[in-house]
Amino acid sequence: MIWIALGGGVGALARYLLDTSVNAQSRRRWPKLGLPVGTVLINVTGSLLLGLFAGWLMFHTGDASWKLAVGTGLLGGFTTFSTASVEAARLIIAGRWQAAVVHAVGMLTAGVGAAALGVWIAA
Repeated sequence: MIWIALGGGVGALARYLLDTSVNAQSRRRWPKLGLPVGTVLINVTGSLLLGLFAGWLMFHTGDASWKLAVGTGLLGGFTTFSTASVEAARLIIAGRWQAAVVHAVGMLTAGVGAAALGVWIAA
């Protein structure tokens, strides 16, 4: 259990640092875009990494504690579905329906595609 918690803490810290950096850069480069680029990048990257990890596990065995520490803890702490959902809701509240749909559908499609790619690469 402690490894899951530690992995989750590391993943959440990595998410915060990456999200802060990416969003600051995207606001500077594309001030009118107004999309949560950091969350999209984090969730798609996390999906790819989890796909790679899950694909690798299909062909290898080992101690379940590190599997949970990496999959549930680290990558679970790194990715964030709830933040993505709130960001889509904020876009809707701001009257940016098209951006909200692009954000929500695009991230879901890219995330599932990245996870599938990860499993395929690892297989």
